[in-house]
Formats: sequence, C-alpha cells, structure tokens
Amino acid sequence: MLRIQRSANGEVVFTLSGQVDEESIVELETLINAEAKGSRIVLDLKDVTLANDDAVTFFVRCEANSITLKNCPAYVREWINAKRRES
Repeated sequence: MLRIQRSANGEVVFTLSGQVDEESIVELETLINAEAKGSRIVLDLKDVTLANDDAVTFFVRCEANSITLKNCPAYVREWINAKRRES
C-alpha cells in the first residue's frame, strides 16, 4: 500500500510512503497529470519501503520528464542508474 501526500509551496511535492507498485503508479500518474502545465513537480521518496521493477521504470520516466526525485533510497537510485545504462 502507498500513501501519497501532496503539498505545494512554489513547487508541487508528492511525499510517498510505503510500497510503490503498478496500482500506485497509475494513481501517481493521474495526480501528476492533474497538475498545471509548467508546475515543478517533486516526488519525495524518503519513506518508500519497497519498489518493484515497474516503479523503477516509472521513476526513470519521471526524471526524463523533469520530475525531481528527492530523498531517493540508495537501492532505488542504483536500480535507476542500471536501467539507464540498459537503454
């Protein structure tokens, strides 16, 4: 289960807590797409406890679309970097 908390102060920050899976990715994409065009979006991953391959692919896409990943766990960052090298 993933908890998503939104805050805004010059940028829109979605703080994620829990497990990121296919279902939560769909919800996150909906929330991100609902934001105004040109909004600076940040995903705070400080409290992410588990991410699967789909989540990491999603995070790679996020960064490619100028979405900032903040407090990214080391294992997720390494996995993102490995995915980029594969491409």
